[in-house]
Formats: sequence, C-alpha cells, structure tokens
Amino acid sequence: MNPAVQNLVISLGVMQLARKIPFDDPQVLYSVRIGYVAVQVLVLGIYYYISMTIKAKNDQTVLKYVDAPSPMSQEPGQLVTTTVRDYDLTETSKLLRSVYMGIAMMAFLHGYMKFTQPLFVQAIMGAKGIYEANPFKIHVLGKKAEGDLKRPWKAGGGMFGAAASGPQTDNAAITEAEKRVGGANKDD
Repeated sequence: MNPAVQNLVISLGVMQLARKIPFDDPQVLYSVRIGYVAVQVLVLGIYYYISMTIKAKNDQTVLKYVDAPSPMSQEPGQLVTTTVRDYDLTETSKLLRSVYMGIAMMAFLHGYMKFTQPLFVQAIMGAKGIYEANPFKIHVLGKKAEGDLKRPWKAGGGMFGAAASGPQTDNAAITEAEKRVGGANKDD
C-alpha cells in the first residue's frame, strides 16, 4: 500500500477511535497529554541517538548524485557531492525539523484552539513516523543500505502513487551535471 494512503487510512482510523475517548474527563485528558509528550520525547531521543550513532560510525564514503530539480523550475538538478555521514545527518536533521513543526502545530491546536483529538492522533502518527524513517531502519534496526534504503533516499510517492522524482544516481546524469558545473567554472 502507498505510504501516503496508508497514513491517511491510519489517521482516519485513529480519529474514529479518538471520538470514543471521553476528553471531557480531566483525568483522561491529562493521560493523553502525558502520552503525547512521552511519544515526542521518545522520538526526539531516538533521533538524538541516531545522530550520535552516525557521528560515531563516521562513514566518509563519498556519495554523488544529482538532486531532483524543483517541480516549478526549468533548471536541471544540481550535482551534490557529500559523504554518507553528512547525508545521513542532513536527513536526520530534516526529520527532526518535521517533529519540531508538529510540536509547534500541536501547541497551537491544543494550547490555543483547545482541540484535544489531535493530541491522540499525533502521538500514534509520531510513533509510526519514527518506525518508517530510513535513518531509524539503518542505524537502529540494523538494516542494510540496499534496495529502498540505498542512499540517496527517494521521497515517497504522492497520494495517488505518483512516483516522486528523486535524486538521480546513474553515471550519465552525474557526468552531465559535472559538465554543467565544469562549464560554469570555465566561464568565470
């Protein structure tokens, strides 16, 4: 099943379950708040652990790829030369930013707007999100970086299964990008 559709189905199921929870009861609301905070602290702790693991491994293997161009841009993708360590740290940082954005949104929705159901839904989705994260699969679960986990990672497809244009790793694309970069330097 497409991950975006799977997330939607799980979200809808969890929202139906959340309707049955008596959030009017202060004890229940307090428990859901504690659960949400515990999940967020756990997720942040796992990402911290992943960052420390990446730094400890210090994999300096060179990784070259052509980044996917912006969908609104006519320009070709940019050549990226990095190391596995730096790539994994960058991807983990992106995941951390999404967690912080989720916490900020929840602070607004629950703290200001007084919505309670999203606390429960986001606690479940936060736990699901960490389990689906590629750095978690590689650095915590110990899976090999091959197949879908081969770096650079492709972004998930859209809602209707449209293939996301991910980074290009084939030699032809890298050579073409190197020529563009080399040609730009010769003009200077």
